[in-house]
Amino acid sequence: MKRLGKMGAVLALTLSMVMLGACGNNNGGDKAANTGNAATEAPAANGGTKTEAKDITLGFSQVGAESGWRSANTKSIQDSAKEAGYTLKFSDAQQKQENQIKAIRSFIQQKVDVIAFSPVVESGWDTVLKEAKAAGIPVVLTDRAVDSKDTSLYVTFLGSDFVEEGRKAGEWLSEQYKDASEDVNIVELQGTTGSAPANDRMAGFAEVIKSNPHLKVIASQTGDFTRAKGKEVMQAFLKANKDIDALYAHNDDMALGAIQAIEAAGLKPGEDIKIISVDAVKDGMQAASEGKINFIVECNPLLGPQLMQVVQKVVDGQAVEARIVTEESTFTSEQAKEALSGREY
Repeated sequence: MKRLGKMGAVLALTLSMVMLGACGNNNGGDKAANTGNAATEAPAANGGTKTEAKDITLGFSQVGAESGWRSANTKSIQDSAKEAGYTLKFSDAQQKQENQIKAIRSFIQQKVDVIAFSPVVESGWDTVLKEAKAAGIPVVLTDRAVDSKDTSLYVTFLGSDFVEEGRKAGEWLSEQYKDASEDVNIVELQGTTGSAPANDRMAGFAEVIKSNPHLKVIASQTGDFTRAKGKEVMQAFLKANKDIDALYAHNDDMALGAIQAIEAAGLKPGEDIKIISVDAVKDGMQAASEGKINFIVECNPLLGPQLMQVVQKVVDGQAVEARIVTEESTFTSEQAKEALSGREY
């Protein structure tokens, strides 16, 4: 019995060691393999590999902080990058193209995974974009486009259709004065000279109002998308033109500056001078809800989530559409009043 007991004990110990060895090989081996894979890659939807967020570095060059729209756009990008787990290298160009070019070259030297930027102006980018391409770093345009004929220099353009925004502004004004028998004098506050939104919003507006010979733009000048310059230029318009029926501002901030000038001149914005603007940021929507702005064409600044999706696809080698248009709306004064309380920007 004692001998049998000893043999049983030895057998039990041997079986136990085999089982422990088997568990160690399976769990330990799989865990090591999984840990190694998780640190670098995971299955992607296209059957390839997906780069982990912590391995992605995005270089982003912003135009500046010239308006409420731009501030909301910057916050959206910063918050979305943080939420996605990306390393974001952010640069504020202070509305100077040379600063953006320096920033892009810095991103190239730092070997970021993707470069994204919102161009101050449309022209003059080919050289630096060719440098990025030569370095093998993909570029994404956000909010504003470039006029380069070589579309291989960037992967995609994510942003609004500025021409369509101008058309919407023109369509509303045309409807208001469809029965006009006399000339309707319009003044226009343009965005930054040479910028895509300024060029396109002007073109879209002009395209629509030309069908009505009574709608005439009697003065058009840049306000650089800023409230202060909008006020300054509107003051000059009012001094030079005694009879102004409508103002078309390329963004809310310039419209808000113009409202100050109109009120200082003893006139009622929205009544004595009808006002149309683009953006639909909170301050603009507030003015619209008060009847000071008659019509706002939305330009959504919250591009961050879409941009991060594009960056992930680009890094993973997935196909990306060459043009991604954001969905946007329009607001009359009454509609602005209803939408204001839930406005995110």
